Amino acid sequence: MVEIINLRQARKAKARAEHSANGDANRVAFGRTKLEKLATEKAKNQTKTRMDGHFLTKATDHESD
Repeated sequence: MVEIINLRQARKAKARAEHSANGDANRVAFGRTKLEKLATEKAKNQTKTRMDGHFLTKATDHESD
């Protein structure tokens, strides 16, 4: 036998779950301390510097070709 569901309640439950997931993502993105943000930025800059050091020529030299 098929279970009868209330569509209004199901829709609200789905909206609550989506809202909760969005909140979890925001807590990860924005709920960091200043030191954690600085450490991430420093690591990103170090990676960019290392990657730029591996190029044989600068990116602007290729644009003129």
